[in-house]
Amino acid sequence: MLGSSVSAEDATQDAFLSAYRHISSFKGGAFRPWLMRIASNACVDELRRRGRRPAVSLDAPLPGSDDTIDVADTAAGPETKALRREQQATVQAALLRLPPDQRLAVVMCDMQGFAYEEIASAMRTSVGTVKSRIARGREKLRRELEAPEHRRSV
Repeated sequence: MLGSSVSAEDATQDAFLSAYRHISSFKGGAFRPWLMRIASNACVDELRRRGRRPAVSLDAPLPGSDDTIDVADTAAGPETKALRREQQATVQAALLRLPPDQRLAVVMCDMQGFAYEEIASAMRTSVGTVKSRIARGREKLRRELEAPEHRRSV
């Protein structure tokens, strides 16, 4: 909504502070929509503040000037990209060594963001079983990723 990760982080912090301060106004029911409403209000407030004090880019050339400003490239370099690919491959390989039921539960929860109830419905099992599979899967993943062959020497 805000087009800037810094502004989004500020709005998120404002939203959580506001939710904490006003938790007594939560009347039960679905918590997620209540919190999302607070977050969207924080974003709207940030957009209103921007309208009152428009920002000027420090990277933009001065009015009437033909000078261009060189800005450092903030993109990840080849070494960083290679390390990320290596880490992703390591995590993927560790995931593939999990039993299928634990892998599915971990992926749905930690990578796809599904709620326990949604996972239980998709896997046709109880919420308690889902929680158990996620806990066991995470523990096995942790052990796999902490194994000596996966540690980088510094």
